[in-house]
Amino acid sequence: MTAFTIQEVSRRSGLSEPTLRYYEEVGLVGPIDRDEHSGHRRYRTEDIDTLEALSCLRAVGVGIEDMRTYLANRARGRAAAGEQRDLLLRHATRIEAEIAAQQARLGYLREKAALWDARDRGDTVAEAEVIERLVDVVDRLGVLR
Repeated sequence: MTAFTIQEVSRRSGLSEPTLRYYEEVGLVGPIDRDEHSGHRRYRTEDIDTLEALSCLRAVGVGIEDMRTYLANRARGRAAAGEQRDLLLRHATRIEAEIAAQQARLGYLREKAALWDARDRGDTVAEAEVIERLVDVVDRLGVLR
C-alpha cells in the first residue's frame, strides 16, 4: 500500500493542510491512517481520489453538506445516478445565476465608462444614447440585488 503525507496530498489535491484536517474532522474523508511511530497522517490512494473530487466540488462552490451527499451518492453508484445528476444541476443553475449577475455588473461598468468617454469627447448625442442603455442596465442590476 502506498501512503502519502499530508504535504503530498495538499500539493496533489490543491487543498490546504488545514482543509484536509477539517475534512477528516467533519467526516468527509477518513478516518485517515496514522504512522504508528510518528502519528502523522498517511493517506491512501482511495483517500486521494476522494479528496480530488472534493477539491473540484469546492472549486465550484459546493458546500459541505452537498459534498457529503455527493460522496454518499458516489458510493451508491448507478442507483444514485439521478440524485447525483440533480445535485450537480442544482449547482449549475446557481452558477448560471451568478454568471448572469456578473454579466449585469460588467454591463453597468462598461456603460458607465462609455458615458464618461462620451462626456470626455463632448459628444452629447453619444452621451444621451448611453444614458438610455444605462436605464436598462440599472434595471437588471436592481433585479439582481
